[in-house]
Amino acid sequence: MPSSSTYRFSQRAKNITSSTIREILKVTERPEIISFAGGLPAPVGFPIADVKQAIDRVLTERGHTALQYGPTEGYTPLREWLAQDMQQRGATDVSVDEVLIVSGSQQALDLLGKLFIDPGSKVLVEAPSYLGALQSFSLFEPEYVTVATDEGGLIPEELTAEQLNDARFIYALPNFQNPTGRTMGLERRQALVERCAQAGVPIIEDDPYGDLRYAGKALPGLLALGRKAGATVIRLGSFSKVLAPGLRLGYIVAPAPIISKLVQIKQATDLHSSTLTQMAVYETIKNGFLAQHLPAVRDIYREQCGYMLDAMQSHFPSSTSWTRPEGGMFIWVTLPQHIDAQELLARAIERHVAFVPGAPFYADAAQHNTLRLSFVTVPEARIREGIAILGRLIEESHASPDTPGIELDAVEPATMLSGTDPTISTPASRLQAL
Repeated sequence: MPSSSTYRFSQRAKNITSSTIREILKVTERPEIISFAGGLPAPVGFPIADVKQAIDRVLTERGHTALQYGPTEGYTPLREWLAQDMQQRGATDVSVDEVLIVSGSQQALDLLGKLFIDPGSKVLVEAPSYLGALQSFSLFEPEYVTVATDEGGLIPEELTAEQLNDARFIYALPNFQNPTGRTMGLERRQALVERCAQAGVPIIEDDPYGDLRYAGKALPGLLALGRKAGATVIRLGSFSKVLAPGLRLGYIVAPAPIISKLVQIKQATDLHSSTLTQMAVYETIKNGFLAQHLPAVRDIYREQCGYMLDAMQSHFPSSTSWTRPEGGMFIWVTLPQHIDAQELLARAIERHVAFVPGAPFYADAAQHNTLRLSFVTVPEARIREGIAILGRLIEESHASPDTPGIELDAVEPATMLSGTDPTISTPASRLQAL
C-alpha cells in the first residue's frame, strides 16, 4: 500500500492538517460515548416530511430543470428570496445581484480565502475563532492577527491602526459565536462597522446561528449596520442550521463587484451548487415556512442548553467558569490555569465522554485550559451523566495539578474508535464552553 511520501503533493497539501473536531468525532462512533464534541444540529428538528414534499413537487413539476446544470450565481427565485430577507433584516438596499448561492458556508470561506488572501496577507480574527474558518484560510498562508475579546465578544476599541493597516479583512461571528457562544452587543457592532469603514477594511460576518436565538433581544446584523455606515460587509449564511446540514446549501451577500469575482472563482471550483437542492429549499421556504418551523427548533435548543447549564452548576468546581449563551449550540469552559484540556480529553474518553479542547480555535497564543461543549444532540439524562463525569475529572485534575496527563495519541485505538452578551458564571459546580 503506497504511503503519502510516494506522491509529489504540493506544499499547500503537505501543510494541511486534519480537523481536530473531525478526528474526535471518530471516537464518538461507539454508542457508549457521550459526545459533547460535534457542532451538529438536533436531528429531531429536521423537517423531513416538508423537504420530501418539496423535492417531490420540484421533480414532478420541473424535473428537467432541477436535474440540469444551472447558473453559477444560483437559482434566481432563491436569490430573490434571500435579498428580500436581508431587506427585512435592515439591509434595505440589497439586490439579487449581491447574492451568491454556495455549497454550504464552508465553501463560502474557501472562495473568500481565494479571493482575498495571498501568502503573508494580514487577516484579522477573533481569539478564539471558528476552527473551520482558520483551517480554510490557512490554506492560503495568511498572517493572522488576533483581535482582543472578552465575555462580550470582539472589542472594537482594541483594534489598533497598525492592525487595521493593510488588512485584507476581519472575520467575525457576532451571534452565539462558535466556539464561545458569545454575542457582540449593539454598541460594539456599531463601533466595529464604523472603525472598519474608516479604515477601508471589509468585514466577513459569518452568521450561521443568528436565527437560533432563544433568549434576549435580537440585534441588527453587521450587514445592515455596515450599509448605513459605509462599511463593506460580506455576510455568510447557511440553511444547515435552520433546515438541515445535509442539504449543503449556504449563501454570500456582498457588493456586486465582490460577487462577480466570487462567481468566477466558483466556476473554477464546482460550476454551481446543486440545482435540485436549491429548488427544493426554495419550494420549502417560499411561503413563510421558517417562521413556523424555527420556534420549535429554538425551544429544543433552549431546553438542551438549560439541561447542560443546570448540570454544570451542580457538578463543576468553583474554579471553572463558562458562558451562558442566548442562542446557538455551544458553551465555552475555562478551566483552572494548570489543567490542559487535551490531557483532560484523554481521561474523559476513557470514561466515555468527549468534548473539543479549546486550543485549536486559536490562530496563535492558544489557551490550553479551555474547551467547547455542544449540547443539542444529547438527551437530558446523558447530558447530566456526562457533565457529572467531567466535573469529577476536573476536580481530580484540580486536586492533583502535578499529575501527568495521558496523551490523546497514547489512547488505544479500540478506545478511540468504538445570546445578547453572554454572562460568565463561576458557581461551585461545573463549567462548559461554547
